[in-house]
This record gives sequence, structure tokens and C-alpha cells, in this order.
Amino acid sequence: MLHASIDVAAAAERLAPYAKPTPLVRSLLLSKELGCDLWIKNETVSPIASFKWRGALNDLLRDPSTSVVTSSTGNHGQGVAWAARVSDVIAHVFLPHGANPVKRAKIELLGATIHDVGNDLDEAKAIAMDFARAEGLRFIDDGDSPGVIEGAGTVGLEIAQQLERIDVVYVPMGSGSLAAGVGMSLLAPRIIAVQAKGSPAMVESFHARRAIERPIDTIADGLVCRVPAQLALDALLVHVDDALTVTDDELLAAARSMILGAHLLVEPSGAAGLAAAMRDDVRGKTVVVIATGANVTPEVFARLSSRA
Repeated sequence: MLHASIDVAAAAERLAPYAKPTPLVRSLLLSKELGCDLWIKNETVSPIASFKWRGALNDLLRDPSTSVVTSSTGNHGQGVAWAARVSDVIAHVFLPHGANPVKRAKIELLGATIHDVGNDLDEAKAIAMDFARAEGLRFIDDGDSPGVIEGAGTVGLEIAQQLERIDVVYVPMGSGSLAAGVGMSLLAPRIIAVQAKGSPAMVESFHARRAIERPIDTIADGLVCRVPAQLALDALLVHVDDALTVTDDELLAAARSMILGAHLLVEPSGAAGLAAAMRDDVRGKTVVVIATGANVTPEVFARLSSRA
């Protein structure tokens, strides 16, 4: 069986002492607007305002280390920094130049050592992996570490426990760990991964059934990936039904709809699922969108407010 080493149920047992399941709430206004039964899995309710603590902490509990290295645009780095602090582990987080300042500040507050390197996530990742090899440290990969994928998959387990009937689940996708994990853990009729049009590598790779590198140009720093993560891609091909892209304008519109229709603040990346649902014909269906993160910068918040 593909990815037999990935055990989402075991990850849920490991993580249970650290946090309660996150809310799954029906949005009355968005359900009426879209003509469906729309539920929001709110992953912003966490110490780091995103789901990324799940995979990072599970990876550290699964394979204890005294010191770890990772690369990130921000949310995964926060996850590793928070998990390292909880586990009394030293963490090195490599961020590309110009990373989200809100996420960077929180990584620093959590006590991780920050390395600002590279022009994008994948350049930072290459430098981080070289550093890990040179120092003899373990590298935690957002898309290629089984522990991260199975930890992210606990989101899907919770959805299954909280809602009996589901027609479609829309999952925001960057490196693909969440979409892969949810696809492996949730037996919904349709699982759809959603990435930014300005960073389509994982979506194009999904449809081509092979890794395809693509440049990055999007407001959604949580949905970026220039070089596909192979483990996550392999899992997507088996466990996810479709993958699509949404524009930055659609992401901003969906983030505004989250604020006005669900009373929930999310960053553009966190609204990707709703952006896809707003485009699709979901009338009469039971729909789940995963709100993955709320680390909004002042500049993005101003854009959301000005168009509200």
C-alpha cells in the first residue's frame, strides 16, 4: 500500500494531549449565498493561527531530535518553531528574503534561529538542506516528511468525526502536505486541492502526473511551491480527486467573504478553499472548506478592508 509508513490515526493519538479538535462551523450567510450547506474547518484557532503545528509537532514526537532544520515562507516555520519550543528542541528556520513579517516575528518570538536566505522558498530550502547536512541535523520538509503529512492529515480525521455527510472538501495547497494528508484520512466523495494561479507547480504536476517546476508570483505566500515535493505529489495522485488554481483577485474576494459571511479573518492563502467553492457549482451540496491560516500582514489587511 502506498505510503504505508504514514499513519494519520497514530498522529492523532500523539497530538491529542496538546490540543482539542478545531471548530467545524456552518456559515449561514455563505450557505445561503452559494446555495449549499457550507462548513468551515477553522484551523486559525491555534497558537500560531494556522494548521502547521500539527505536522511539525507530530514529526518531532514521531522522531525525537535535539536539533532540527526547516525551510518555510512562514507558517510551516512557525509550526516547527512552536513544536520545537514545546519539545525543548533547538530549531533553525530558513526563510527567503522578504518573507511575511508577521510570520517571521512570531518565529523569532518562539525562539527559533532564523536564517534569511534565498530569493524564494526553494532556494531557502536548498541552503537549509546543505546546512543540515553540514551540521549533522535532521531536516523537516513540509512536503517530503511523512510525519508532517500524517500530522496535517489529522485535520481530515477531525472533519470526519464532526460531520457525517460530506460531498466535497476544498483544501488549500502549497507544498501539498495538507491536501495529501486530508486525502488519505477523509473518505469524502471529492477532495479538491487549491493552489494560487501565480504558483501552479503542484497543480500542473498533479495533472501531468509528474513533477513540473513553475515560477512564483502571488500574494498568497502560504500557497507557493516552485519545485514540487515528491512524497506529497505521489500521495495527491492517489488520494485527491482534482487540483485547480485560483487567481489573487479570487483569493482576496474569498478572504473578504470569510470576514463578512463567516466573521473569520484569514490570510489570502487560508481562503483558497472558499475561492474555489465560490467558482464551482456547489448548489445543494454539503461543502467543507479548510481555513488554513490567519497571519495577515497590515498591507494585506488594508487591501481587504478597502474593498470590503
